Amino acid sequence: MSNIRKILSFRVADAMPEDVGNGHVRIDNDDMDQMGVIIGDIVEIQGRKTTVAKVVPCFSQFKKQNIIQMEAIIRENAGVGIDERITLQKTERQPARAIVLSPIDTTIDFSDAQDIEHLARILNGLPVITGDKIKVVLAGARGQYFNVIGTSPQGAVVINAATKISVTETDLLEDLSYRASYEDVGGLDKELGRIREMVELPLKYPEIFRQLGVEAPKGVLIYGPPGTGKTLMARAVACETRATFIHINGPEVVNKYYGESEARLREIFETAQRRAPAIIFIDEIDAIAPKRTEVIGDVEKRIVAQLLALMDGLKNRGQVIVIGATNVPDMVDPALRRPGRFDREISINPPDRLGRLRILKIHTRTMNIDTSVNLEEISQITHGFVGADLAILCKEAGMNAVRRILPQLDFTADYIDTETLTASRITMQDFSKAFREVEPTATREYFAEKPSNQWEQVGGLAAIKEKLRAVIELPLIYPEVFKSMRQGMPKGVLLTGPPGTGKTLIVRALAGTINAHFIAVDASTLNSRWLGEAEKGLRQIFKRAKQVAPCILFFDEIDAMAPVRTGGNRHDSDRLVSQLLLELDNIMDSAGVIVIGATNRPDRVDPALLRTGRFDYRLELPKPNCEERLEIFHIYTEGLNIADDVDFSALAVRTDGLVGSDIQAICKQAALGAINNYLNSSCGDYSSCNFRVCALNFEEAFRDILSEKAINTSSVMGVGEKCNTLVSP
Repeated sequence: MSNIRKILSFRVADAMPEDVGNGHVRIDNDDMDQMGVIIGDIVEIQGRKTTVAKVVPCFSQFKKQNIIQMEAIIRENAGVGIDERITLQKTERQPARAIVLSPIDTTIDFSDAQDIEHLARILNGLPVITGDKIKVVLAGARGQYFNVIGTSPQGAVVINAATKISVTETDLLEDLSYRASYEDVGGLDKELGRIREMVELPLKYPEIFRQLGVEAPKGVLIYGPPGTGKTLMARAVACETRATFIHINGPEVVNKYYGESEARLREIFETAQRRAPAIIFIDEIDAIAPKRTEVIGDVEKRIVAQLLALMDGLKNRGQVIVIGATNVPDMVDPALRRPGRFDREISINPPDRLGRLRILKIHTRTMNIDTSVNLEEISQITHGFVGADLAILCKEAGMNAVRRILPQLDFTADYIDTETLTASRITMQDFSKAFREVEPTATREYFAEKPSNQWEQVGGLAAIKEKLRAVIELPLIYPEVFKSMRQGMPKGVLLTGPPGTGKTLIVRALAGTINAHFIAVDASTLNSRWLGEAEKGLRQIFKRAKQVAPCILFFDEIDAMAPVRTGGNRHDSDRLVSQLLLELDNIMDSAGVIVIGATNRPDRVDPALLRTGRFDYRLELPKPNCEERLEIFHIYTEGLNIADDVDFSALAVRTDGLVGSDIQAICKQAALGAINNYLNSSCGDYSSCNFRVCALNFEEAFRDILSEKAINTSSVMGVGEKCNTLVSP
């Protein structure tokens, strides 16, 4: 091999979430062969500045693209950004005898030997060069930044167990609490790309726009549910572009004195112009720029007028880009939302499964997690979780691990030994407990759940289950097959049948089988005395359902919500029916929202709902036959201690004409009767609970249900006389 070091040029790309903090860069295997390096070798990265890193091969999807994947701290040390170019060459590996670090914005005292030992353990194996900035995530604290102010020997060195680490007092105070990078933003690659082309390009390469004669965009409005990453995205763009970041909060601007609020806004924009390139980020912009037609106060109107003038007035604001964020874009004044002020509006929705997996990797990359933790499985069961929900889920899992470890600690000791700290891990069980405590933001406003019911818990109704499986479950499991045949899920399914036949149960079982959210809607939650509130509530429900898709919207007793429009005085119900028709028509095939209605009076449902294209399928649930009633008995008595004298076949014959809910009530009352008999006995030992549900308990429960149902006595007695020899009390 030649002694001449091969120098290659690469385009910079962001790193994978799992690579952050490892101090390495990824390139193609072929490029590694050209440079004569192997996995773990040290390479010198030359951008505007010089830094070093370990080299490892990239993943298959990034091969043959001439890119180098670098995390934010390495990009900063090299003085480059995303899509810029660097040169790479091999350099010699030198073990570091000593290294001197200077903390930035420190909140931790490193005078303790144990802290230095912990710091050395974290930095072990990291390549550095004088002038580098390194980030260390210490236990129980946010990221701590250090400047490398000296190494021995000089040049590129690798920290090892024998390296002597010295931490000096800080000589540079810098607020890095808001610092974020593109690797900190997960599940928003498409949205981040759109913001980058709107914000980063005009700030970093304004000459391109001048050459083309095109005016650069000046504003972006980001909207979406709370916790989806709007503020984090703005911070990441500001840090990556090395632009001045000015954050505006509504209370800081509003002032009771006349003209002070407008003066404060002018001062912020003037500061941004002096420190250009700059980004002004207005969080919750609806609070300081509401619709002027709907606010009473004069202050808000003046603030909106001043903001309009500053964003698109007679004076050019130069390299100043305004980013607004809100979760209620309809409340923002329309004059702000026109092109020239906010040139682009970007909607941020809750992440999909792959997005949730990336976010989980981001929040767990510094956590000591056990091998039992399956992030893929967690991402699949967290429908409707936004980034903030997943962050608190990881924190709750950590707190569960702390609660589990606390009893093992010796509180009489001055400090916890290193072995105990190293052995402490967060397990899958900790995440499972946290999942039961964290409620997703996207469905918190409405009662939404993930049913645990399965098809096995529904007795009978084989034909109905098969139909629902064919029209709803299979399109979700095999979307490519249905898409190739230009077929999709139905927009709506109407279930009819007598009360108690299992309409609600079969819908919950469907949601549990396809792992979808389940939102039950009833007319009472929508009815309001205020004009238009019911229709607004219905719009919000459909909007939330689309955000947490796949989702089943279940309208029980839909005849009460969408009765036949007669043209009389019931204008409120007519408007609600019209809104429901409109929402059903607006559901796209790819929305993942299935609307299921249930009623035992289909003749009272408005005919416009029943046409194809709204409720595509109408399925009638019949009363169960003898075999189905026997199956229902077995389902509701599973796990009960049943006496030998109970004959479920005979009970199935005797319950002719009853529905599933009646059989469930019989089983419950029989079990309660057995409990009462046991407690009233003279045994006195209630710890073992070794009692059985006998035929007499079922007979008493059966008679109670018959009396409540008030079934025709003659028909019931006729069936009962034939079965008296089969079931004796």
